[in-house]
Amino acid sequence: MATFFDEVRKNKVRSSVIIFFFFVFVLVIGSFIGWYYSRGAPGGWVGGVVIAFIVGGVYFLIAWFSGRNMVLATTGAKPVTKREYPHLFHTVEGLAIAAGVPTPMCYVIEDSALNAFATGRDPEHSAICVTTGLLKKLNRQELEGVIAHEMSHIKNFDIRVMLLVAVLVGVLTLLSDIMLRSFLWGGGRRNNDRGGQLQVIMLVVGLLLVILSPLIGQLIKLAISRKREYLADATGAMLTRYPPGLASALKKIKTDPDPLVDHANRATAHLFISTPFRKRAGFFTSLFSTHPPIEERIKRLEAM
Repeated sequence: MATFFDEVRKNKVRSSVIIFFFFVFVLVIGSFIGWYYSRGAPGGWVGGVVIAFIVGGVYFLIAWFSGRNMVLATTGAKPVTKREYPHLFHTVEGLAIAAGVPTPMCYVIEDSALNAFATGRDPEHSAICVTTGLLKKLNRQELEGVIAHEMSHIKNFDIRVMLLVAVLVGVLTLLSDIMLRSFLWGGGRRNNDRGGQLQVIMLVVGLLLVILSPLIGQLIKLAISRKREYLADATGAMLTRYPPGLASALKKIKTDPDPLVDHANRATAHLFISTPFRKRAGFFTSLFSTHPPIEERIKRLEAM
């Protein structure tokens, strides 16, 4: 049976794999754009690769050191003080001690939905964010269960993997969109039949990448999200020594009449404790969900 130390090690390996595929995709996009703008000249793709590598490297460094703040900004999270939310701070501080990690910074989203997430590149640079709806509608034990779940993501280094996945999905979408637009509006490079043929080929490639990039991002998230949520539920229950607290919180989250978090998007959805969108039934909805069925999570907690 895998230990928590094994999960931390696996998450660090996953981080390296995500970084590798991030750069591979950036280089592929760059080579196509360089080939296109050089009109198919031999070695023309090299310039695109160099530019893409530089741009991708700069973007990655910005995301690595500022990714937490980027995620918090895009979700509309605001830093809060202990005077504003004393119970939230006391809960976070107590569970950080229990988990053996530095106390994360506290953020709040002004939203009636019941949700929360953790982010950061490591426990020393982490943050926990909750919605105002969660603070208003959960009792003390339920809130402790949710915070313990998020603290588990920090303890197990899930936050690093989640941050990198969010960055990767955003970059996949952005670069494929830029490439498609350059092909669509680069009409001045159709000077001969060869150039026209290349443009058709590259346009097809661009369309495929635009279609496949979100799917690739979803598959990457699916590869790590569901097991990660089950593990965080179990670890959180261990921290509080009271599984019914998180189970009760998940029941309230499940029956939330307005689960939509206004500033959530597809790139950050997997960070939340439950999907931040309106729940829809259906085969494909379940197939590409970043979270395991909430009913199954409750069932496992109640069996502890």
